[in-house]
Amino acid sequence: MRKIYLYITIVFYTINNFYSPTKAQDIHFSQIQESPLFISPAYTGFFNGYFRAIANYRNQWSAMGNPFKTMALQVDGGFFKNKKRNAFIGGGLTVYNDAAGVANFSILSVGFNISAILKVTDNSAFSVGLYGGPVMNNANYPKLIFSKQFDGEKFDETLPSGESYSFRKFTYADVGAGIAYEFSSKKISEERDYITAVKFGIGAYHINSPKLSYTTYTDYRLPARFTFHTSGLFDITGTAVSIMPNILFQIQKPATEFNLGTHILYRFKNGTKITGEKKEIKAGLGIYYRNKDAFIAQLLFDMGPFAINLAYDYNISTYKIATKGMGGYEISLRYNILADALFAKKSEYKNTRK
Repeated sequence: MRKIYLYITIVFYTINNFYSPTKAQDIHFSQIQESPLFISPAYTGFFNGYFRAIANYRNQWSAMGNPFKTMALQVDGGFFKNKKRNAFIGGGLTVYNDAAGVANFSILSVGFNISAILKVTDNSAFSVGLYGGPVMNNANYPKLIFSKQFDGEKFDETLPSGESYSFRKFTYADVGAGIAYEFSSKKISEERDYITAVKFGIGAYHINSPKLSYTTYTDYRLPARFTFHTSGLFDITGTAVSIMPNILFQIQKPATEFNLGTHILYRFKNGTKITGEKKEIKAGLGIYYRNKDAFIAQLLFDMGPFAINLAYDYNISTYKIATKGMGGYEISLRYNILADALFAKKSEYKNTRK
């Protein structure tokens, strides 16, 4: 009996996601700080470094079987970036694959990002970015089961489904844009510079309202997703402790998401200010809350060029009866080349944050 209820749930969930205009939503990551290019195209190259690559993996609702599995890659950096220049161009690439369900419904997205970044003052910078690329949708449609295939005891896949249409794979073009602003200051000391920085970003995805053509009869357009994000980094002067808060609000009609929390970081080792040969090493704990959905615990290990981030969602929504509280886990790996020293590159001489 439990298996029958599970099959029925999967069937209705699948059909509802295809045909209800209130259910098609984007991927999301609990680790806000490790998904910048999915928050705003303006974040492309908009960081204190020259190159950045982040790999993400998320497994959601595994307790229900056939969970959502999301894999993503974000790569970005600055072209013609130099601490002596007031403006440069950012370029980036995002790739993600999201798959779930008995039929392995999958979305493969490849996006190209470009941004223009202007240093407004010694302590502030502004960025505007664009995003665009193809999105491919596919599934193992013969795996789908329907109510007419239930013989009273079980689902029989050999029975006619009674459906007069056929599903198909399709590709559409996706377009997005965004703006961002950052203000930073630092207190200089012999050991290290203590940073205070605040960043604001706004993003808009699917602004071209792409059509989702699962069947020849589908006439549904993907609603735009708008993001509003702010983050900070506050080094506590004279200590090895830093605070890194994040707030993200997203809306994709009619759904909304509000995710907020903070990391508390502890620095085990300072980096060298002049040569950058020795890198800063720190670790941190994060506690976040996604409204009416989950409490999120995070663990961060940052070893200069390399960082690993772990997160676990404890589900508190009405869906927790099915998930038994197990919302999902997430892993992120990051590699970056930072501008964290005076001579991070031989061509650079001016010690400013941008």
